[in-house]
Amino acid sequence: MLFLTIFVKKIAALSTGFSDKLHARFEGNITIPYSDLFAFFRKEFPDLAEKTINWKIYQLKSEGVLSHISRGFYTFRKKSQYHPELSSNLKRIYNKINKELPLVNLCVWDSRWFNEFMIHQLFRYFIVVETEKDATNAVFNKLTGFIKNVFLDPDQELFNRYIVNFDEVVIVKSLISEAPLLEWDKIIIPSVEKLLIDCLIDTDLFAAQQDELDQIFQSVFQKYEVNLNKISRYARRRNQISELEKRINRLNLNL
Repeated sequence: MLFLTIFVKKIAALSTGFSDKLHARFEGNITIPYSDLFAFFRKEFPDLAEKTINWKIYQLKSEGVLSHISRGFYTFRKKSQYHPELSSNLKRIYNKINKELPLVNLCVWDSRWFNEFMIHQLFRYFIVVETEKDATNAVFNKLTGFIKNVFLDPDQELFNRYIVNFDEVVIVKSLISEAPLLEWDKIIIPSVEKLLIDCLIDTDLFAAQQDELDQIFQSVFQKYEVNLNKISRYARRRNQISELEKRINRLNLNL
């Protein structure tokens, strides 16, 4: 009981004005390694036990002073979760396919979303429906029953000869297994981590974004929370981990 009382008093003492000291010490740091945090606590309170320091770090996370961005790294910065606007047409497409093919896994997204991150705005758009490879034909056939200008996994020639001539098309393509997805407004969409990595790979589908990839990455990392573990895992899944690391380092992206 005495130990618990002493422990609680130590935690309370640490809270008094400590956040200000912490901000002053690490002001300007994009990320804060755990080792630096621990060393700072040890310097300020040399008599504290390791478990007390760890508890205080946990408390700072709970209070929202610190955010845990990956194993062993923290930040003061708070960013929004990426939740793009879902058009009525995108919702209609998703809900109809989901109703008629309920056992099929799919996600949908809209190329309009990239206008938020680009300098040169897009005026021709496409909605993409991604589904497991074995289901692409079934999804394509369903879509052609109620939508015009639907294309199945188009190559560069098809893009150049046909798709560029329409203001809006729907594209069906295979969904990469283990791709990071999220549910937003009851619709399954790609996470922002998936969109960024796919931009690096699919130069046909993302042709309009290729000249502004740096701008897109910088805008996303500046405005939204990007999960380092999630984007690294998907980049590795698509053999893009080296390219991702180079881009993060070259652009000095803020996690």
